[in-house]
Amino acid sequence: MNINIDQLKKKIIYRSNYRGTKEMDKLLGAFTNKYINELSNEDLTNLEKLLEIDDNNLYNFYNGLKIDIKIEENKINLLFKNFKYEEYK
Repeated sequence: MNINIDQLKKKIIYRSNYRGTKEMDKLLGAFTNKYINELSNEDLTNLEKLLEIDDNNLYNFYNGLKIDIKIEENKINLLFKNFKYEEYK
């Protein structure tokens, strides 16, 4: 399967900014904007998988709370877990 990296990045950016909850829109939007241009193809695929997780479990994972699913250990999930959100103006 031939994946267009620019198309994938656009899809990820859109999905990270339009989650359904304003808190996750801001958090994932800031995270994606910070790292999107530094990621390998594998990292982009893992980020796409991360964005498939529902907001509640993703928010709880980020904050170290109990989650209902198993989240794979990989570079992207570790980066997200340790990401320090700062609102940019």
